[in-house]
Amino acid sequence: MTVAQIISIVVFVAVMALVVSEKIHRAVAALAGAVIILIITAVSPLFGDPITILTWEQGMEEIDFNTLAVLCGMMMFVAVVKLSGMFEFVAIKSAKICKGDPWKIMVAFCVITAVFSAFLDNVTTILLMGPMTIMLCRTLKIDATPFLIAEILSSNVGGTATLIGDPPNIMIGSQAGLTFFDFIKYDAPCVVVIMVVIIIIFKFMYGRNLAVDPADMQHVMELDEKETIKDQFLFRLSIVMICIVVVAFMAHGALNLESGVIALTAAAIILFISRADLEEVIHDVEWTTIGFFLGLFMVVGGMVQTGVIEMIGTWMVDITGGDTVLLIIVLIWGSAILSAILDNIPFVATMIPIIAVMGAQGVDVAPLWWALSLGACLGGNGTLVGASANVVLSSIANREGYPISFMSFTKVGFPIMIVTVVIATVYMLAFNALGLF
Repeated sequence: MTVAQIISIVVFVAVMALVVSEKIHRAVAALAGAVIILIITAVSPLFGDPITILTWEQGMEEIDFNTLAVLCGMMMFVAVVKLSGMFEFVAIKSAKICKGDPWKIMVAFCVITAVFSAFLDNVTTILLMGPMTIMLCRTLKIDATPFLIAEILSSNVGGTATLIGDPPNIMIGSQAGLTFFDFIKYDAPCVVVIMVVIIIIFKFMYGRNLAVDPADMQHVMELDEKETIKDQFLFRLSIVMICIVVVAFMAHGALNLESGVIALTAAAIILFISRADLEEVIHDVEWTTIGFFLGLFMVVGGMVQTGVIEMIGTWMVDITGGDTVLLIIVLIWGSAILSAILDNIPFVATMIPIIAVMGAQGVDVAPLWWALSLGACLGGNGTLVGASANVVLSSIANREGYPISFMSFTKVGFPIMIVTVVIATVYMLAFNALGLF
């Protein structure tokens, strides 16, 4: 191995170690890693033989700006929709439809969380559903922890269904040229089956322990969902815009428009029509996440440019003999386990160029993109650090007096993750055997 290859690997491993340890913010770790490889490349010629890991121009080429555009656009779009009170309205209306029955509320909130997560950002969905869930549980005088854990799991499963539901899918779709409809066609059916299964699991785990006083159920029925609507015009506009955005994402392949263009256009239109406070909306964008992506794309790009990724791709083809079935199994389980330990975003960023290399070597990679998508997104349920949404809602829960520790979440999340990955594996192998990819 060359010096440049060794340095690129060391920087990548160091960044991942810092991300997992949470000693410093993951955005700082990723950006620091990017700066280190850029500086070494720029300065090394002054001290002898140049060590070319990643030049600035190459770094710009490695950044997936379409992914960043989708994230920024959807974050701004949701920030405006949130101002209408739509999410609180849906939560209270659902609870009243369930007649205040806690088990029915749990099922309803899991389904709502999954659906919202399929079309909005996971973290945003959790930020909106979490506080409302806690409020309703306090009204019913029951422990909110099971509800919150169930919503975390449902969020990660629901986000698996679409192109924009989870950042790994945005990255995969952008690099592989997959459309919104492709994800609905291949991932969504598996997600529906998985949601049914985990709701059945929740019934056995929590259903019998959710008894409440009839008087407390009546308190929920007395809540007025209309009072949560802060702006009637914006409420109606949000409904119309969400429908238009979903249709646009589904048709973006036929329209020959990148998903990032649609997301930014949706944000611009709703900002213009609603006259929302731009500074408030910009403040709601998770700039640390954007910074993390920027740094990570460059760090992984360093391994691409030095040939490390090509070596890994060749090695995977060699050990599996290029057999698609073996690659599907290795990818889906490897993605799930590693995404549970790390974070699914950096793992997917590393795997995308590896799959691209395998494709260049003649391997049929069409099913491998879906194996990576299902494994990485479902793997986020394995531990508390498996996905950003997990960390965000656990922080809210801890602050509100409903502690969710790493181990308490893992005891529930990891077994459920194993069940869901088994289902996804059977689904993937069946689809591959039938030649549906």
